[in-house]
Amino acid sequence: MHRRRRTALAVLAATLVAAPLLSACGNQAHPGAAAVVGGERIEVSAVQERAAEVRTAQESSPQAAQLVNKSGQLNRAKLHGLIFGRILDRAADDAGVTVTRKEIQEMRQASRAQQGGEEQFEAMMLQQRWVAPDQIDADMRQEVQLPKLARALGADLGTPAGQQVVGEALTKASKSLDIDVNPRFGTWDDQKMQLGNYSAPWITQRTEFTPEQPTDA
Repeated sequence: MHRRRRTALAVLAATLVAAPLLSACGNQAHPGAAAVVGGERIEVSAVQERAAEVRTAQESSPQAAQLVNKSGQLNRAKLHGLIFGRILDRAADDAGVTVTRKEIQEMRQASRAQQGGEEQFEAMMLQQRWVAPDQIDADMRQEVQLPKLARALGADLGTPAGQQVVGEALTKASKSLDIDVNPRFGTWDDQKMQLGNYSAPWITQRTEFTPEQPTDA
């Protein structure tokens, strides 16, 4: 998680591009749902709650105005993360991959050490990934899960060929979940792992965290 360390998510996400802009309207098929993934609803209220946690953390930061200004698509960011997490879970399950609490804590400890302490680590996660302190363990879980998935598939995330293998596994998992997104948020692209016109600010990372600023919807 150091700013010059290529995280597993960043390495894979670097191959993805943003999807086209879509109109914002209600989802009549699933009222109240931001998305339905694998037959399970992700409620709009759940997305808003996670976004509110981030906004609260941002507003308590000395850089509050800057952080809020740069996170105009916060609801989409949270929905994107929830959907991708379920896709990764499905792909991991298909490959027989599990993640333990100990592995998550070890990843967090290593990341914290690289940032110089818990306070600095939390500040980096909030600024560059729009992740509130209480949401960090879920993010660390994915940082453990993705490279374990790659190893289970015999793939090296550090190579284009390895990224393709993992990407194909995620696409397969995504399609199997039959993801239906409320048009208010866009639509999910199984190939690009993208939600509407939302591109996660860490998508274009290579060797350091330099997020693009997404365009407000």
